[in-house]
Amino acid sequence: MAGFGVVTMRLLVIATRDDHRLLVRKHVEVQWPDAAIVEHILGAEPKLDEDFAAVGFDAVIIVSAPPTAAATEFALGQAAKAEFAPILLLLLEDAPDPEPPAVAGLRRLYGRKIDRERLLKLIVTASSDHRKCLAQLRARPEYEKRYRFGTVMIRGHRCIRQVGSGGMCKIYLAESERAGTLVVLKVFSQVPDVSERIVGFDRFLQEYEIVAGLNHKNVVRIYDLGIADDHAYIAMEHFPAGDLRERMKRPLTPATALQLLEQIASALEAIHSVGVLHRDLKPANVMLRPDGTVSLIDFGLAKANENEISLTGAREIFGTPYYMSPEQGHAEIIDARSDLYSLGVVFYEMLIGHKPFNGATAMEVIYKHKRADLPEIAPKFARYEGLLRGLLAKSPDNRFQSAKDLLTAIRSLKHPA
Repeated sequence: MAGFGVVTMRLLVIATRDDHRLLVRKHVEVQWPDAAIVEHILGAEPKLDEDFAAVGFDAVIIVSAPPTAAATEFALGQAAKAEFAPILLLLLEDAPDPEPPAVAGLRRLYGRKIDRERLLKLIVTASSDHRKCLAQLRARPEYEKRYRFGTVMIRGHRCIRQVGSGGMCKIYLAESERAGTLVVLKVFSQVPDVSERIVGFDRFLQEYEIVAGLNHKNVVRIYDLGIADDHAYIAMEHFPAGDLRERMKRPLTPATALQLLEQIASALEAIHSVGVLHRDLKPANVMLRPDGTVSLIDFGLAKANENEISLTGAREIFGTPYYMSPEQGHAEIIDARSDLYSLGVVFYEMLIGHKPFNGATAMEVIYKHKRADLPEIAPKFARYEGLLRGLLAKSPDNRFQSAKDLLTAIRSLKHPA
């Protein structure tokens, strides 16, 4: 089709039915095979965040068959947001007479079937208008403020709000224009001089190197990493569904606990396979997705296996005492079996409803991990006792020797021969 040029389109396609989503994708890819298309099923997936403005897209396509009231209401709500990308509302029904009044930022396309020619023309028009609008916005003095995170300017990421802070970084909710989604943006205190060998920054780099090289459904997605205004930053997946700690406030069935154990073990198998330990596995570092999958995050304490001695030359204790392996709590050399012990504590807590060891002080908890017997397993959990003891043995030699071995045991328990 002539006249559409070779611009790479970035589109967000929202549909009430999966077949409509696929149909729109097919029409778009006929013209733009390299189009970047992000998809969302209205009603079946979590609602778009109120702070999301789709600014990284050329257009947002919403398609619905009768009844179309919900999709129309949704489209009008998004169009009312300041600076939201232009919306093409495809209503697979005959046009009413008279048609509704025009709405800024919203174009309606009626018809029982999608008219490809008209759709593509609308996309081109919407894209052109959006780019002109963005050009005008960039000319305003206040435009730069959207990319400011404290004192740091990070272009391509629209700051929404600060959501947390730590010793090494401040944490923000942001919209990534390139990823086309909300992200968690960690902005680190500074980029140290190489000669300083600041431990926190080295761990940050390791976090990126670990995760960016993996494409695993149970490991957090990393969207961007960079340096701006002498500060390092990393943009990663946002988890509006929260973490496992919050989920564990409600009882979990044994079957659910086992299913979550399997997913976390799969994540550990992936990171261990590239020679990396997590070192701080706990429920707060296991995030939930709306589809039921979980994702392992926060590799800020992770270190390569061959780098067991800290950068200062002395061994250090990292992690959370409730979930530390005996050897980690005593600053001994650790390996992948230490992460498995931590996972055992998480599984025990998911299954039984409380931690295996508690104490008035961190040192008391660390002592119990090393010396106290594992509490007796109630008969109703007897089926899982082999997993628990295989994870929570005091000696690493008596535990599962790898995440792969653990996964084999889990699957044998789920599907006995």
